[in-house]
Amino acid sequence: MQLLTAFSAIIAPFIFLVLLRMPAKKGMLYSALIVILLAFTVWGLEVDILSASILQGSHRAITILFILFGAIVLLNTLKHTGAVDRINEGFRNISPDMRVQVVIVAFLFGSLIEGAAGFGTPAAVTGPLLVALGFTPLAAATTALVADSTAVSFGAVGTPIVVGLSNIEGAGIEFFKEIGIRITLMDLLVGTLMPFIIILVLTIAFGKKKGLSSALTLLPWALLVGAVYSGSAALYAALFGPEFVAILASITAMAVATGTAKKSFLLPKVPWQDALAKGFKPEEKKSEMSLVSAWSPYFIVVALLLLTRIVPAVQEFAQTAIDLSWNNILGFEGVSSAWQVLYSPGAVLVLAALISVFTQKKSLSSFVKASKESLSSIKGAALALIPTLALVQVFTNSGINTNDLVAMPEYIALSMASTLGGVWVFVAPYLGILGSFITGSATVSTLTFAPIQYNVAMETGLYSDVILAQQVAGAAAGNMICVHNVVAASAVVGLVGKEGDIIRKTLGPALLYGALVGIAGMIMIWLM
Repeated sequence: MQLLTAFSAIIAPFIFLVLLRMPAKKGMLYSALIVILLAFTVWGLEVDILSASILQGSHRAITILFILFGAIVLLNTLKHTGAVDRINEGFRNISPDMRVQVVIVAFLFGSLIEGAAGFGTPAAVTGPLLVALGFTPLAAATTALVADSTAVSFGAVGTPIVVGLSNIEGAGIEFFKEIGIRITLMDLLVGTLMPFIIILVLTIAFGKKKGLSSALTLLPWALLVGAVYSGSAALYAALFGPEFVAILASITAMAVATGTAKKSFLLPKVPWQDALAKGFKPEEKKSEMSLVSAWSPYFIVVALLLLTRIVPAVQEFAQTAIDLSWNNILGFEGVSSAWQVLYSPGAVLVLAALISVFTQKKSLSSFVKASKESLSSIKGAALALIPTLALVQVFTNSGINTNDLVAMPEYIALSMASTLGGVWVFVAPYLGILGSFITGSATVSTLTFAPIQYNVAMETGLYSDVILAQQVAGAAAGNMICVHNVVAASAVVGLVGKEGDIIRKTLGPALLYGALVGIAGMIMIWLM
């Protein structure tokens, strides 16, 4: 019964969202009620810690909704100023092929946003951009989530490594750098294949022809882009450490991808457009706005994110000026939820939207109108996020119980380790995926499971650096299926209630990613 209770946080959402295809606001409410009931009756959590966890989850939901609001208000503002039409015109000038567009927008631009912001921001930004390019909302949300994977290991200036592995013995600058290098070496296989995997998802799930032919014609170009990304990432990790890998590698690969696409190098003559939304027609009128002006809000976003994270004085101001964090909720030490408002990507996105009105010389009414539209858009997401985060926090805080049981995440990990220790190099990535699926964070997944991964490696004689690198890489893949990321991605493209359909399409790529990380780890151990 304890094993069933521990896994209920995984089983219930899978049944309600994936098998029964319930909307998240209903499926996650039922899942949360089941987990809370089992936590009370089986795990021994008392009413006060359950209440604290629900409040903690609700507070965290608000912080995520703020990021969602920022992403939507930026896009809506740029729609009203005409910048989105100019951006899309620029993408179409690079290539009208939707397979090329999804790699450049979702994978490379998304990786740049991931490297600067993290916290599920990329899919919330790139999904609407893909919709504006003509992608069906389901195709946009699905590919945006799948694409936000490889870069997550180094997201938010290295947070999943620097913070996620901070509780490992001997953790420090050199240790973090070594793990970062290990991840990029594994990505020479996984990351190189990622653009092609995204194209596979797009063409098989949303193409008129269900075979591999539509994807295979782009295989050489996709491998080139993937190899440039992963190869440069390995170089940057070795030179600078983990903090700027995603940012620098995405810029490097974007230069190659756009340059080759403009010249149609390794691209077929006939563009693929099967995922085009019904009735979509691109703006035929040439925009008078310059491409630099149209893109300037996104440049501002990246610049502000980097300023608030790498310039000490700016970082301190952003973290302390407006702090709505809730610490030690109901008196439980450690049961807290951080919300440093100006440090949040949501504040950066809103500020960029406001600035864009002036840089693009438009009326302030564009921003006001966009804000009203955006508030309306996130109402459905709120109904799904609150029970989702309540479930997550009950699961995470389950170590505070009257039955002297370890927390549910640790119970799951120990159960897996005791039965699968002999093949752990193939299991380690999936523990990372599992952690992100439940907690919604690659950093929290790694903080939770890294000590167990380390101990299993020590007991089984495996290289601990490789296993820890697999944990981080697996946690990155879990981003594709984590419920609150899916809720966010569906909300920004107007698909509230279709979360189960999205997870059904992202589950396969997430499992494949884990398998590739397992193979890469095995090769690395064999070569050591």
